[in-house]
Amino acid sequence: MLERDVFLTMFMAFFITVIIAPMFIPFLRRLKFGQSIREEGPESHQKKSGTPTMGGLVFLLAIIITVLFMTQIYAKVGAETVLLLLVTVGFGLLGFLDDFIKVVMKRNLGLTSKQKLAGQIVISVLFYIIYTKNNLSTELTIPLTDISFDAGILYALFVIFWLVGFSNAVNLTDGLDGLVSGTAAIAFGAFAVLAWNQGLDETAIFSFAVVGAVLGFLVFNANPAKVFMGDTGSLALGGAIAAISILTKSEFLLLIIGAVFVAETLSVIIQVISFKTTGKRVFRMSPLHHHFELGGWSEWRVVVTFWTVGVLCAMIGIYIGAWI
Repeated sequence: MLERDVFLTMFMAFFITVIIAPMFIPFLRRLKFGQSIREEGPESHQKKSGTPTMGGLVFLLAIIITVLFMTQIYAKVGAETVLLLLVTVGFGLLGFLDDFIKVVMKRNLGLTSKQKLAGQIVISVLFYIIYTKNNLSTELTIPLTDISFDAGILYALFVIFWLVGFSNAVNLTDGLDGLVSGTAAIAFGAFAVLAWNQGLDETAIFSFAVVGAVLGFLVFNANPAKVFMGDTGSLALGGAIAAISILTKSEFLLLIIGAVFVAETLSVIIQVISFKTTGKRVFRMSPLHHHFELGGWSEWRVVVTFWTVGVLCAMIGIYIGAWI
């Protein structure tokens, strides 16, 4: 895959997104697919109520079209593409159901946690079955060490934990205008470089397509957002980046490259454990981005700061990945 192919892939996904979005957003408004803002969230967010959601459908469509087109030209639709599209479309559909229940059926919490978890596990199991049927590696490697081991059948549990965990982590991060769009573009960009360097053309094409698509979406999702990606987009992106880390055999690098997602998730876990055991909160509010908002930071300052952290972590991850 040449440099011109990289730019063509990103440009195509970006172009499709910015062309479709202006037509799709009014459509969502006419259907009254507006986001309901939870009362327990920051008071400043109440003005966002009614902003169209399910915008993830726009960039997911752009990703699918771009990946299938570019893969036919520069590679072939093989196991990597099938696995990545399975996770992306599968988690995207699950997120769509969640969003649909929230905005159409007026159940603000969407799918129950058990329903969502069951769906995520089914998709993860399907991923593992196809993955092993294609004789792909079940080894795990600890970055910057010589430690490497074959997890065997236990790799199935790892896959489930990894895909479910990161789909939820990205979902938790999606709380400010442009936050996930920007951090996802950065993280997928890092894995695109790793996949490209490893000669994994299908995974590289997919990753670069995601970068272009979410940057195109950011045009409409940056503060003040004209549309939200909803669970449709965030669950799909989280599952996809976890799948890419598995295909590039750099699973644990995701903890570094996706450090923003990890920190957001840990803040929720710490907050819940602390409140249930001591009755006290560690953060003003979780996930972490709300902690800084309630500390007086503007929404834009929080987003840019998190993007900056994402860039630094991505650079570190690429550097470490070069030594694996």
